[in-house]
Amino acid sequence: MKHKLIGLSVLAAILSPLAQAVTDAEIDASFSPYDKGVPSFADLKPGMTINKGNVDKYKDVLDAATLNFVKNGWHDIEVGATNSIAYDKNYIAATKKYANQVKLGAKLGTIEGVQAGRPFPAEPSLQDPRAGEKLAFNYKYGMIMGDSGRIYPFYWYYRDFNNGKLERSISFDFHFINFKHRVTQPPVPDITPNPEKWYRGVYAKVLAPLDVKDTQLLIHRFDDDTKADDAYLYLGFQRRVRRLSMSQTTDSFLGSDLMIEDFEGLWSRVSDFKWTYKGTANMLLPVYRHTELKKTELVEPDGYKHVTFGGKAQCFFNTPWSLRKTYILEAVPTDPASPIGKRILYMDAQTAIFPMILIYDKKGELWKRWAVGFSDSAYHAPANKNAGVALYSTAAMTDVQSNHCTNMRLHVIIDEKLNPPALFNVQNMRGD
Repeated sequence: MKHKLIGLSVLAAILSPLAQAVTDAEIDASFSPYDKGVPSFADLKPGMTINKGNVDKYKDVLDAATLNFVKNGWHDIEVGATNSIAYDKNYIAATKKYANQVKLGAKLGTIEGVQAGRPFPAEPSLQDPRAGEKLAFNYKYGMIMGDSGRIYPFYWYYRDFNNGKLERSISFDFHFINFKHRVTQPPVPDITPNPEKWYRGVYAKVLAPLDVKDTQLLIHRFDDDTKADDAYLYLGFQRRVRRLSMSQTTDSFLGSDLMIEDFEGLWSRVSDFKWTYKGTANMLLPVYRHTELKKTELVEPDGYKHVTFGGKAQCFFNTPWSLRKTYILEAVPTDPASPIGKRILYMDAQTAIFPMILIYDKKGELWKRWAVGFSDSAYHAPANKNAGVALYSTAAMTDVQSNHCTNMRLHVIIDEKLNPPALFNVQNMRGD
């Protein structure tokens, strides 16, 4: 009878949407996983290079796609030091204040009690069937750009993976803003009025070349995750704004290897996927300190230097990779019309970002590797020194089926003055 009661209590705990109370100590551990030491792996040391001659020794700390890329001699990996990222104190304080009132709703993509901070800071469990969904909400309500940020300039390079030919380059001006659950930039916690109850907005404008210049994209994400985004596209040559169907988020964006769904690592609702937490591991991820890069070029007026690219067809960014505590997730689209079979996502446990995502087709074959290089904001552009987040600095989408890649250079600045709320409305796109 005793064993039966224990079994029932465990089952009840798994099925209950209510999380066990999380302590301040557990929250501190979530944001500072390296306080008691950094992870290690046999013979893996900062400063060394992983290449096709030695990569088999390190297969347990590399994702499957990167392992094969290095085996093929397509690119080498410089190993960097594992460094803790000093996260924003307001975000951590908000997590401590509100985390214990957050719970999942009965249906996929529903959540209750979110105010600010990380919704589910407790360590995920393989026994929790909704652990993956909780981690996905940690990403949604994370701090990739704080409460708002601008990427300018933002360069995209289209290359033929067979011969390295640069086919096209596009320059963008991107803006991001949180309308709700703000913790660092005034007003806190919400921008009002906000009758639509938007959570986040994205506004992008093409600066060059001339054939797509002034193309604009505007997306509003609702706080209600089950509600489809509002999205608008302005085509300069047509001089009109048209509404986008969010089914188009898996179409190629401006002929690149990216879909809108790939923005920010993953631009999707939690409810767009069935999430499965696959476990925790120490993995090499492209997380580093940008100011310590050895190879840079294209200096911005503030002194920020962009990454360089190398490897096969110059499709791979030259940044160090560091060994980091990583949550591994599987995301299967809930829409049967999606061209994606599944995504395998590698979440940096400290920051809840996705530096590595593998995209598989319906046959279960690798389609694309989406690598996003992140830097500690304290070692990034001078204006970001006190931002307390991990920031994009580069990205590379490699399509192994079409033999093509799209590389990116990013100059991110965290500053609310660069992202006025009026920028994120349709009237702004029309120039009204």
